[in-house]
Amino acid sequence: MEGKAPPISSSFSLSPPCRLNTVLFKGLESTKCNNTWNETHLVGDFSSSAQFFVTFAVFVFLYCMVALVLYVGYLHLYRGAGKLPMVDFVITVVVAFLWLVSTSAWAKALTDIKTSTGPDTILGIKFCGMPGHSCVFGGVSSMGSLNVSVVIGFLNLILWAGDAWFVYKETNLHNPPEAPAPPAGSTPRGM
Repeated sequence: MEGKAPPISSSFSLSPPCRLNTVLFKGLESTKCNNTWNETHLVGDFSSSAQFFVTFAVFVFLYCMVALVLYVGYLHLYRGAGKLPMVDFVITVVVAFLWLVSTSAWAKALTDIKTSTGPDTILGIKFCGMPGHSCVFGGVSSMGSLNVSVVIGFLNLILWAGDAWFVYKETNLHNPPEAPAPPAGSTPRGM
């Protein structure tokens, strides 16, 4: 075992918004490895999917606060207005659809992040392909919280799609407005 250098490890840290192409492997100095180590970056930029998912969730939260104030404080306006329930229904359907789109995009990006940070990552490092050098994949930190965010996104989709039914029941599409009653004392014609 004499003459064998101790293993050297390299790591990287990933933080939102998931721009892997800006992440640099850390821990190796170019003076080690006989000056054969070059800067090595990961591949991929998944920031657009992450930012879309988070931005959409924030806008939905703000919309929910406005809708809550409307429902609690101004229910008489909501029940009396013919167009307000229809606007609410359209917004609810659009939000349900966008939960599907944003969560699917984020789930795909998360899958790609896992692929880009997986064991095949070391195959792209030039140093690891040189004769006499060996590289071993150590592992990836837990991505459990990212998986949970995808599950919560799909649960929001189910919640908003179900809510669309209840909002639909408030619109004129479900219960057409009643025809005005005939004035008292008038007889129907044609009898």
